[in-house]
Amino acid sequence: MTFTLHTQSTAPDGSRKWLAAIEQRFGFVPNLFAVQAESPAMLEGFQALYKAFESTAFSATERETILLATSFENGCAFCVAAHTAAAFKQKVSPEVIASLREGRSIGDAKLEALHRFTRALVTKRGAVTEEETASFLRAGYDNRALLEVIMGVALMVMSNYTNRLAKTPLNESFEPFAWTDSRTDPK
Repeated sequence: MTFTLHTQSTAPDGSRKWLAAIEQRFGFVPNLFAVQAESPAMLEGFQALYKAFESTAFSATERETILLATSFENGCAFCVAAHTAAAFKQKVSPEVIASLREGRSIGDAKLEALHRFTRALVTKRGAVTEEETASFLRAGYDNRALLEVIMGVALMVMSNYTNRLAKTPLNESFEPFAWTDSRTDPK
């Protein structure tokens, strides 16, 4: 199945205002949103959840850790590239970004606890162990953070699954951050 990369002129009526706002925010329309525009409800829901996720108690680095860890586990090349660009823009450490893109341990203990917990939540589809939860809480997080990690994972599931299904091409601005999943790429 082929998906249309919608513009404001080709999108259904309910998506046009969202595409205009996205273009104003980013200076272009990321292809994920051009695909999501096929469904005004999907585009609106994703934008609302993204805005809510930005208001969590997590720092920009912690939010990008959740988003990149989820995208890594789901093997979403588009989202790893796009969130690598976002992480650099938000001044996330290049070492942290490289670790997240490679699925490696992060040097910072608290951030690594978030990384591990997010990956466990994704790979176990929410059925994390009591020890994994306790380890996350011992690192300095709380029950609010547990729920907000779930929110970030849910956000990325919407994005990762859309991109995997649609085989969303990278925007030119994300191409410098292209990513290939080394777990599935035969070298």
